[in-house]
Amino acid sequence: MAVDRDHVLRGAAALLTRKSTATMDEVAKAAGISRATLHRHFAGRDALVRALESLGIEECETALDAARLDEGPAPDAVRRLVREIEPAAGLLAFLYTENQLFEGEEQNPGWTRIDERIAALFRRGQLDGEFRIDLTPAWLTEALFGLLASGAWMVQCGRGAPKDFPHMIVELLLGGALRQPPSGPPA
Repeated sequence: MAVDRDHVLRGAAALLTRKSTATMDEVAKAAGISRATLHRHFAGRDALVRALESLGIEECETALDAARLDEGPAPDAVRRLVREIEPAAGLLAFLYTENQLFEGEEQNPGWTRIDERIAALFRRGQLDGEFRIDLTPAWLTEALFGLLASGAWMVQCGRGAPKDFPHMIVELLLGGALRQPPSGPPA
C-alpha cells in the first residue's frame, strides 16, 4: 500500500502543533504508519521538520495570495490575512519554535519572501497614514507572527475559542499599530 506523503505530513503537523516534543514513534502512530515507513519518507526529525517547513511556507504563501494584500485599506488586508492564515497557524506556531530553521545559511528563502510581503503591507499602511510610523514594518511583521503563534496555542490549549481567533489577533495587533489622530491642545 502506497503511503501518501501529504497525509503523513499533515498527521505529523497535527501532532507536533499540540506536542512539539513528540517522538518519531508518536509521529508515525499519529500518521497511521509504522516507524520504519516514516523513516523511509523522512530520515529523521530534522528531515521531517524541513518538510513541515516547506508545507508551512506553501500554506503561508497561499494565504498571502488569497488575502489580496495590495487591495483596499491596509487594515482590511491584515484582517483578510489573519482569516486566511488561521488554518495554518498551529503549524506556524510549531515552526516558529524550531530555531534551526532560522539560523545559518541554510535558511529557506521562503521565509524571506513571506516577511517581505507582510512588511510591504505594513509599509503601505504607514505610507497611507493608517499605521503608526514609529514601529518598523519588520517589527510589525514579527508581532503578527508572535500573535498568530500565541493565538494558535491558546486555541489548542482550550483557553481561547477558535471562533475568536481572527478577531483577537487583528484587534490586538491593529490596536497597537493603528495611527492615532493627533490630540489637539487642551481646552
